[in-house]
Amino acid sequence: MRPLAEFVGAKRVRGLLFDIDDTLTTDGVLGAGAYAAMERLQRSGRLLVAVTGRPAGWCDLVARLWPVDAVIGENGAFWFARAGRRVERCWLDDAATRAANRARLAAIGARILAAVPGAALAADQPWRETDLAVDWCEDVQPPLSLETALRVRDLMVAEGLSAKVSSIHVNGWFGRYDKLETAKRLFAERYRVDLARANADYAFVGDSPNDAPMFAFFGNSIGVANVRRFEGRLEAAPRYVTRAPAGAGFAEVAAHLLGGR
Repeated sequence: MRPLAEFVGAKRVRGLLFDIDDTLTTDGVLGAGAYAAMERLQRSGRLLVAVTGRPAGWCDLVARLWPVDAVIGENGAFWFARAGRRVERCWLDDAATRAANRARLAAIGARILAAVPGAALAADQPWRETDLAVDWCEDVQPPLSLETALRVRDLMVAEGLSAKVSSIHVNGWFGRYDKLETAKRLFAERYRVDLARANADYAFVGDSPNDAPMFAFFGNSIGVANVRRFEGRLEAAPRYVTRAPAGAGFAEVAAHLLGGR
């Protein structure tokens, strides 16, 4: 991972995709500096897309109230995009499939919690449409170790789920989509952009293992400094890394991009 200062392609970046927890937020809080950085980026004419493991209920708020153009949620289960005052929604699975899968996920969740002492369902589970979120270091006390989070991931995989570890949760879902595949779909369907061909025009910022597909795909991939806690655990690492962690690191990225023009 090279210092962000070595990223010389900032002037051509037309849009920024970014994770939320521990990338945009700091200790669970969206601070004024990070929020203002989003506003400055959007006012500069860049496309802003939040890409998160957070639930549909949260993502509706993000799409409506934040200075973003779209949000991808539940690790790629859907995208929501603002269209004037409305929010357009695209789900990968239909409503009947989502309802059936929620019942199956509830049973899997009960088995995992019984097998892993100290684990708990994420507090935002009631607002999820498509996935199971097990808390390993957001609200659980004491926080679980990364090794325990990886065990939860492995239990999910053994149950037939796709599973990823984020900085706070372990998420599992039916299907083989991820953040990257839905980002490609959003850009193709909503913005008529082929991200593979236009790769150099966009950048991604993240911090944890569930961002690895995005780190691998984007040549302009950036980790905020706290990504280093997962060094050696990432399937793919970001090309660049900020000096500051979390929200301050996001603001650092914004300043670098805005200074590139």
